[in-house]
Amino acid sequence: MSFWGKIMKEDKFWRDVSNEIIYNVEEAVSPLVGKKEAGKIVKMGADGTPTKMIDVAAEEKVIEILKDVERPVTLVSEEIGEFKIGEGSSEVFFVVDPLDGTSNALKKIPAYGISIAVADARNHLEDSLTIQDIEVGLVKNMATGDLYEAVKGEGSWMNGEELIPSVQDDISSSSIGAFIYGTKVQRINNLCKMIRRMRILGSVAIELCYVASGAYDAFMDLRGNLRIVDIAAAKLIVEEAGGVVTDQSGGPLNGKLNVRERTAIVAVGNQNLHKEIMKFMGAL
Repeated sequence: MSFWGKIMKEDKFWRDVSNEIIYNVEEAVSPLVGKKEAGKIVKMGADGTPTKMIDVAAEEKVIEILKDVERPVTLVSEEIGEFKIGEGSSEVFFVVDPLDGTSNALKKIPAYGISIAVADARNHLEDSLTIQDIEVGLVKNMATGDLYEAVKGEGSWMNGEELIPSVQDDISSSSIGAFIYGTKVQRINNLCKMIRRMRILGSVAIELCYVASGAYDAFMDLRGNLRIVDIAAAKLIVEEAGGVVTDQSGGPLNGKLNVRERTAIVAVGNQNLHKEIMKFMGAL
């Protein structure tokens, strides 16, 4: 039995909706991967960044599926912003990055996908929901077919197999993914000199899932400009696997579920390596 069999029927319903979204977005995006016209800028997104044609194609499918559900939900997505669907108070918030790694998809670099996070809105004021309220997270790397999933309190899985993060606690032997361009933290230089390998793939949701699976020992983005939308699902996947996710000071992430919220992130496979990284950055 899959892990979904362990959770309530209502959660399974929203899981099925999420999988339908993933399937349909893949169908819409696949013919556009690697195509020059797919990169045409068609508007400015709600988050203030340019929206490309391939992004619109992906998001339109998300909206289409959620409308077909015929239940009140709120979609939070970087292109459309916050979009209420149905009448009455929303049952859930869908926090979706329809295409994480757009530039990779346009260049056929195999690290792009979709991120879906679901928060129960029934017992909360809608404007009070934060990333801590996410209960279900799914990230799919469309290029490889790998599907990462997590349920709060139940664990996380890749393609149905339990995720196990790295136990590496020696910085000098570690492999770390990091977005360092534009980072104004001088002490990050010392950390970069210490680590064994560094990777920059351009898809934060997938790279965070690599922390959950042990492919990365850690991932960092210290610019303070990372969208909550981009990490809402993957944060839960890392934590449910047993990893650690904090801000650059070692504190919890608590940004609200909207496209305006930004943060820095340090995601690590285990507590010991997280402490070492924090020491190098002067946070502990």
